[in-house]
Amino acid sequence: MAETRVPTSQAEIALSFAPLVKRAAPAVVNIFAKRIVQVRTSPFANDPFFQDFFRGSGATRPQVQNSLGSGVILTADGIMVTNYHVVDEATDIRVVLNDRREFDARILISDRDADLAILRLDGARDMPHLEFRDSDTVEVGELVLAIGNPFGVGQTVSSGIVSGLARSGTATGGARGYFLQTDAPINPGNSGGALIDMAGRLIGINTRIVTRSGGSNGIGFAIPSALVARFVEQAQAGAEGFRRPWAGMNGQPVDAAIAESLGLGTPRGLVISELHPSSPFLKAGFKPGDIVTEVDGQPVNTADEMVFRMTVAGLGNDVPITRLRDGEVSEVTVSLIDAPDTPPRDPRKTSRRAALPEVELSNINPALLAELGLPLSVDGVVITDPGPAGPRAGLARGDVIRAIDGTPVSDSQSAVRALEQVRGWLTLDMQRGMKRAQLRFRN
Repeated sequence: MAETRVPTSQAEIALSFAPLVKRAAPAVVNIFAKRIVQVRTSPFANDPFFQDFFRGSGATRPQVQNSLGSGVILTADGIMVTNYHVVDEATDIRVVLNDRREFDARILISDRDADLAILRLDGARDMPHLEFRDSDTVEVGELVLAIGNPFGVGQTVSSGIVSGLARSGTATGGARGYFLQTDAPINPGNSGGALIDMAGRLIGINTRIVTRSGGSNGIGFAIPSALVARFVEQAQAGAEGFRRPWAGMNGQPVDAAIAESLGLGTPRGLVISELHPSSPFLKAGFKPGDIVTEVDGQPVNTADEMVFRMTVAGLGNDVPITRLRDGEVSEVTVSLIDAPDTPPRDPRKTSRRAALPEVELSNINPALLAELGLPLSVDGVVITDPGPAGPRAGLARGDVIRAIDGTPVSDSQSAVRALEQVRGWLTLDMQRGMKRAQLRFRN
């Protein structure tokens, strides 16, 4: 065991992260966001007995809500990244640099699922910024620094190592997908800050922590820089929202039981259980029962990892997919495409006098399946706007009407016509997610 000793030379005494921080810190900023929220007021709000009975009742009034977070400047002309939850529904965004300069910012694109937002600083030029490092080259054990504004105390730097890779489904909140794990202390306010390597390059955007106390317990998650780079590319190309490749398939991780039943030595990959008729995987020759083990040369073991790998590979590209079928490994090229917006959605709205007044119905297509998170095999028409009376009837955006008074419906035009003609009782066969139910209304 090596003996602990004190520094013995001027070089050892001077050894520190200071030069690295001086280079990287100017590109990490504080973000102050304001949003208007509607708050319900009730005369019983502070009553210890009645407050639970009248929770959610009363008139609403607007209230200004402030949020604090961090961000990272990525280009000299002021394009920057932060977390979606920092600027979600913000009406005013103010960015403060380390040198105390202030800029207004506007959102270019944002995405709840990835918990990322790309912003542009108004009037910015010659800005300090960080360079990307490909997060796929990061290894467990590497030294890293986390830079952000925890608890609003001001810019703070903490050090640690990369604790784990391919952490999927482990972060809390709205973020989904694939994360880098670090033990560098991350606390509230660090969200959107930088995780950098020892060359000062960005490897991730700090997003979440696992905690029981509200403070850092040494388990933090960062969104990999490879995904952030795709967001920046689409923002610079003028995209209004982030576009992901569509697989058009369902699958499940290969666990020990499935591996044994298939004669695999070790559990690995994702076994396909369902393919949509328009799926690019189906067109490339895949079928249910095939196992996807790699996307673009990188292993995948969960659906979130597969979505991440396809997104990083890039929309519009042809990507090699490693397939295991009947014990034989092959490589198949798949074109990464948008979810097709065909057949046309043809949105139609019922009249005020219909059995369900002013409800908007649309034809189901792959784009709506992806947008609303619907099952691949769902049939019927989807509610894209429940109208003023829909929520009171228990209807919500994304609900599917499969049949009206026992007659199956397949297009928005015939569904609206049927609802207009209903007299007396109305029976709807509905589906929400994987659950089905039958609703009856008196017209």
